Parts: sequence; C-alpha cells; structure tokens
Amino acid sequence: MEPIRRRRRPAVACTLCRKRKMRCNRESPCSNCKRSRHGECVYDNPLPPPNPVRNTNRVLAPDICGALNTASLPTPEDQSSTSRSATIASFSSPASTTPHSDLPELEALKSKVRLLEDQLAKSATATSHTQVSTPASNLETTSTQLGGTFHVHAQSQFGGAMVIPRAISHKTRLFGQSHFVTGLPLLRDIMEIIDEHTDETSDLITGYQKCKAMGKHIKKLRVPVWPTPLTTHLVSRAISDSLVECYFGTIEKLHRVLHIPTFQKQYDGLWASDGEPDREFLVQLRLVHALGAITYDDNFSLRASATQWIYEAQTWISEPEFKSRLGIQFLQTNILLLLARETVAVGGETMWIGCGALLRTAMSMGLHRDPTHLPQTPTFVCEMRRRIWNTILELCLQSCMSCGGSPMISIEDFDTETPGNYDDEQIMSDNPTSRPDGVFTQSSTARALRKTYSSRLNVAKLLNDLRQGDSYQETLRLDAELKASYKEAIQTLQTSNKNGNSPTDFDLFAIDFIMRRYLSALHFPFFGLSLKEPSYAFSRKMSIETAFRMWSIGRNDNSAFARFVTCSTGFFRTATWLASVMLLLDLRNQVQEDDTLSPTPLQPDVFNMMQDSKPWTLKCVEAGETNIKGHLITCLLLAQIRATMNRASKEEMAQGMIRAGEEATREALGAFEASVVPLEPDGGEFQAPPLDFGEDWDLMLTDGFLNGGAGDPMSWIF
Repeated sequence: MEPIRRRRRPAVACTLCRKRKMRCNRESPCSNCKRSRHGECVYDNPLPPPNPVRNTNRVLAPDICGALNTASLPTPEDQSSTSRSATIASFSSPASTTPHSDLPELEALKSKVRLLEDQLAKSATATSHTQVSTPASNLETTSTQLGGTFHVHAQSQFGGAMVIPRAISHKTRLFGQSHFVTGLPLLRDIMEIIDEHTDETSDLITGYQKCKAMGKHIKKLRVPVWPTPLTTHLVSRAISDSLVECYFGTIEKLHRVLHIPTFQKQYDGLWASDGEPDREFLVQLRLVHALGAITYDDNFSLRASATQWIYEAQTWISEPEFKSRLGIQFLQTNILLLLARETVAVGGETMWIGCGALLRTAMSMGLHRDPTHLPQTPTFVCEMRRRIWNTILELCLQSCMSCGGSPMISIEDFDTETPGNYDDEQIMSDNPTSRPDGVFTQSSTARALRKTYSSRLNVAKLLNDLRQGDSYQETLRLDAELKASYKEAIQTLQTSNKNGNSPTDFDLFAIDFIMRRYLSALHFPFFGLSLKEPSYAFSRKMSIETAFRMWSIGRNDNSAFARFVTCSTGFFRTATWLASVMLLLDLRNQVQEDDTLSPTPLQPDVFNMMQDSKPWTLKCVEAGETNIKGHLITCLLLAQIRATMNRASKEEMAQGMIRAGEEATREALGAFEASVVPLEPDGGEFQAPPLDFGEDWDLMLTDGFLNGGAGDPMSWIF
C-alpha cells in the first residue's frame, strides 16, 4: 500500500522573510521589509480577501507540522501553557454557517484533519517504545566558496519562520549545540556577500589560499620525525625551573595531576644525578615543560620545542607495554599528554576521544569507586585517586563542550568523593585532618569547580545529548541551578581569601571564565532568536553579559590567565573568540535596527571591545596559530558594522568587507613569514603549492596524529 502523499501547504510569508527565515506578519509591506527598507513585499501566494462569516465562533484545527511538534519552544511569558501550545491551531475554519464558496476549502480542511489523525496514530505507535521527544527537525545545507558545504540539523520554531540549530555536520563529523560552529547561520549573510562579489581569482580568495598553504607548511616544519625516541637532553636549569613554575602556577591549579613534593624531589634528583634518569618521570617532565611553555612568554616562543617534547611523550606512551604501566603514574602521564596535545594543538584526534579512553582506563582501575569501598589504603593513595578521578571528570566535561559531543557519563556512574581540602604536604603524613572549606589549600580551586560539576554536566547533556529537546523552561531552570552552584563555589573562595592563604588571580579568573562559558553555551541556542523575538530577551541579556565578562577576563593585560588564553588552543581561547563574535553580532543587530539619521552612538566599553578584537586575533596568529579563520571573520564583521554605522550602500558595504578581508590575509601572511624563518633549515623562501579548497578540508579532517593541529576547534568556522 502506497503511503498517502502529503500535500505541501502554500507559502504565506513574503519572499524576503522566507529567504531570511524570519517571522512574517503577512502585512503589505510586512514589518521586516519596513525595517530593512526593502520596499514593497512580494508574495508568491497572495492571500484572498476574507469572506464574510456570519458566525463568529471558530473551531481551531491543528496544523500537521504543529501537532507533530510536541516539544515546541515555550517562552518566558507562556511557560504555563507549553503542552497546550504544541498543538494550537495555525489556521481556523468556520464552524457552522458557511457560504457556498467555502465548501471546497472546508472539504480540504476535513481531508487534512483525517490525514493528521492517521499520522498521529502512526506516530503514537512508532514512539511508544522510546522516550525521544524533540521538535520537528529539518536539514538545511549551506555551501560557501570559502568553507565548502555544511549541513545544519535544525528545529523549526514559530511555524517554520525561525530555526534553532541542534547540530552541524560536515563530511564525517557531527557537532552538537555546545560547539560554536552551530552559530554559523548567524554569519550566513557575510558568506553570501563574499560569494556574490568574489571568485577564485579574487585577491581575498587567493590570499586566503596562500595563508592556508603557509599554515600547512609551518605545521609540517614543527613536526619532528615519527616515531620520536625519548632523549635525555634537557633545557638549561634556569629555563627548566621557569617552565615548571609556569605549569604549577596555571594548569595544576585547575587540574590536580601531580603530587608537588614528590615531583620536586624527583626533579631535584634528576639534576643532581649523573646516572640514567627514570624514563617515566622524564616523560612527565617533558610534558610539564610543554605545558609551562604556553605562559613562559607572550609569543609562545618555545612552541616548536613543546611540539618536540609532546611527540617524544607520545612515542613512549605508544610502546606496547601496557599492563606493567597500569598505575597512577601512567594515568598522570596520559592526562598531561591530553592537556598538552589540546593546548599546544598537536594531533588531529579531538580531546573528547582521548578522554573517553582515559575515562575507561580509570574505571578499569576502580577510580570511579571511592577508596572507602576498597581494601584499606594510605591517605596519600586515597587522595591521589580522588584527585586523578576528579581531573578526569573535569577533562571529559570540558572536552565534550569544546567538540559538541555527549558527556557519556552521569552522576550515577561513580561514587568517588570530592578530594579533601589538603595541602600536598599533609597527605604524606599518617591520618591527616582535612582543613575547613574556609582555609585555602592547593586543592581548593579544584574543589570549588567540583561543587558546580553536577549543574555543568546537566548543561552539557541538554546541549549535546541526542534525546534532549529544546525546552526553554529547562534552559531557565538550569540557568538558576548553574548560578546557585557558582555562588556557592565563589563564596568558598572568598571566605578563604580572608583566612591567610588566598587564591591567585589565575584561580579566580579561571573559575569565573569556566562558569560563564557554561552560562553562555546554555543561552547561545536562543541568541539568534533573541535578536528578532523580544520573548527571548533574557537569553540575549545573559549571552551578552557573560560574553563581555569572558572577553574582559581573557583580555586582562599582564595576567597569566590572559597569556594562557592567547597562546593556547582549545577550550579557553575558542570561548574567548566566540565571546567577541557574540558581542559583535549583537552590536551589528543594534546598528541595523537604528533608523535615525545620525551615527549610532557606542558605549565606551563596546567601542574598546571593537578596537581590541582585531589586534587580539592577530596576536593569536603571531603566537603560533596557523588557522586564520578567526581573524578573518572578526575583520569581516567589523567592516560590516562600520559600513552599517556609516549608512553605506550594499555595494559599498561589500567592497569594504572585501578590503578588510584582503588586509586580514596580508596581516596573517606577514605573521606566518616571520614565524617560518627560524623553522626553515636552509632559510629558503617558501613557495605556496596550488591548494584546492576541498583538499584543504580533507587535510583538516584527518585524524592521524602526524597531522599536527588538525584537531584545532577553529578549523570549523567555515
């Protein structure tokens, strides 16, 4: 039996609103056309004049798509009527007295209702065995000259006039809502302008092509020969001490991996002894050096050396001697290697994949069970197991937010307690007493983050899990839960600030940044809607407030955290760049809606952000970043905003954006040429090979370890 063919409903929105996927009020002209000064609306199917109706009582008939959309998005104003709004009528018909001319329309309506009933019966049968309940989704393909083809998995809202991206797929990769690339539709107009005014021979396209080729060449020069045997050669003692200090002053504060007194004892013994060093400790020292090199100076001058050290550690850990190494020190080395590969951009495999293997290794060793359930063990071993497990949990959550993957773990999967509030020296003695929460110790920062773990895990699941739908009520609930847990964590640190030892600026900046990143990600799916729908003004407010705070923290001059954000790759720098883009998108929307004749006034903090965003992205390139997409998009957005503020015509705006893009590629190319000089063995001039755009994407999609930097999150902007 052939399935009943569903007749496509005629379009009722004007052509401009349909093209831009905006809500149309169906007037002539509509409100969007008035705002954009587009002129007279054009309707493919103009509505006929209304027929006189004698009876004002009307029966609401559910629309097919609207009725199937059982999880439609509620707003703060109608949270109490969510279940009812999912099946509310999208069209109506006379109930009783109907003119003779309306009989065909009534028959069509009855036929559509019967079809709806059949489809609902089939839907109920098909979904009786599952808990999946998500809004009706659609797949939209976006293809641009610079970026290639992306597939946006979206959910329709407001009868299809607006969509919320649930995921983005590109070739073999799928990214959930926490991945910043789901904001790609907000930049579609920029890509369309570039496509309309450039071709493969344009200076912008050829300049971008040269930058991609040069970036690939630089990464190849940084990569040592594989395999890379572990060597005993070390940098000078002075540099080594500085690198170790940089590591313990930054990453170790957030993620407790090493026992500092034990490491220091082995470290001093390494320099004092002339014998063969312990290879396992030497690998850890290599990775500590690589992580410390990120904040050693402002330009990450030791990046090539850090890459060499990471490759040596990867070669050693790949040796087939697994069972004998299965211990706490092996887990420590794996954690350091994951952190180094992520922050130095080495390897094509995402951190999320590596964290999954690390999580299962730890569970096979029983770290997910609290030591109180295991045979009696010393306090030192118990606390180290709790610290390592806590760090693995944090890395799994952080990596799933960065790559848009599911957390793949729940609170019910483990019962390991939070690490005790001990300094490292304490746990070396027998039966130490944990200090009160009001006393700051070397574990206080990690403990404060653990207080917020449950709420942050719920945010990650809402954004990335397959069986989660877009519920604005759930978003608001998690918003309150996240803020409450953050308040509790920050109060603990503020109390300890008054009792002797106090957290450093890096501690406070890092926790503040991490919590605001989750708040920002929670509201980001509704950010695009909030620019058009006042009902979601709260999400817009939260998005902008958190973005501005993250940008301010990441750009705090002369701070170790700002240096870490600029010189590293991954979670922190990508979130900082995304914060700047969100602020620019909000500013663009403001100036586009401003219909006064005078230029749009800017607040000083907004103006400073505009002035700083381009130099910061260029500084990231100068610090060793080989992907220019973040810098290019920032420059294009700034040019578009300035043209809009100056009331430029569409053609003038397009030409200004192209000039800004060309300047961005020239700046990046100059930074690349300066960084390639110390890497070139013979000092020869680089000749850019012909690079096809499709080939460029294939290179970035490679998962092989030897493709250094392929896993960089910034690779997915286009």
